[in-house]
Amino acid sequence: MVINMKKKVVVSLGHQALGYTTLQQWDAVKVTAKALADLVEEGYQLTITHSNGPQVSMIHKAMTELRRVSTDYTPAPMCVCSAMSQGYVGFDIQNALRAELLSRGIPQTVSTILTQVTVDPYDEAFYEPTKRIGRYMSKEDADLELEKGNYVAWEEGKGFRRVVAAPKPIDIVEIEAIRLLAQAGQTVIACGGGGIPVIEQNHALQGASAVIEKDSIAGKLAEDLHADQLIILTTVPCIYKDFGTDRQQAISSLSIAEAKTYIEENQFGEGNMLPKIEAAIAYLSACPKGSALITSLEHVSDAIKGKAGTIITSISQ
Repeated sequence: MVINMKKKVVVSLGHQALGYTTLQQWDAVKVTAKALADLVEEGYQLTITHSNGPQVSMIHKAMTELRRVSTDYTPAPMCVCSAMSQGYVGFDIQNALRAELLSRGIPQTVSTILTQVTVDPYDEAFYEPTKRIGRYMSKEDADLELEKGNYVAWEEGKGFRRVVAAPKPIDIVEIEAIRLLAQAGQTVIACGGGGIPVIEQNHALQGASAVIEKDSIAGKLAEDLHADQLIILTTVPCIYKDFGTDRQQAISSLSIAEAKTYIEENQFGEGNMLPKIEAAIAYLSACPKGSALITSLEHVSDAIKGKAGTIITSISQ
């Protein structure tokens, strides 16, 4: 086995890297592939994870509608929808990146690993589900979901939506396969959409009706691989203090202590930047010699050269 000596990096892709529909994704991954190929050319070994919110919702909606029009089909559980989205998104990313690398004269293998992630069946998230997925439903359809023991939530002017739990990840089941491919210098796509949430029961893995936050699994993946850096790509070029106000100020670097202080000051939005900061802190707490970089897809090439983005480290720089 060839031991890879390149800089090991876990890259987390957000929604903007994939688009929201099948056609948008075809176009988006071509742009994303160029940014990822730039990192490969800089000597980085990439392990890539990605969001899947729009994709898994689309699949869940399609499978639910199929059940409505054909009683011969049974509804697909969330774990199956998650597995489908991993394959579908991974297929597009790996082919777009492979083509981009070959166009640059880099014959590197890009592989997608169907990844399961164990969760605790007693995680508090299962008692208070918050993650909204799938289509908007009528009151009648929502009542049917409730009869099946599922959760729903009302959105004003739009209708009801299915709500599932977002438990914390415990273990990445296929981590050794991911690690071996990374050590061999391959580009790996893994833990897509947070991974397929599973519960271990007597050595068997049972799918859970849940989703795992992709930022949380990105930090876990970087920790387990002992990555040199975690790169989280989002919609903004860097982290800001007082974001969205007339006092907005770009932050070029943060220590864990400084990041925790900003969290206490409620500087980071719960549904957007906060999970990314928490993932960076978790990774750096386990791998203090590493660093986390938060920036946008458009700015990542400059960010790795210190010209953009926000670097988070275990101590002040």
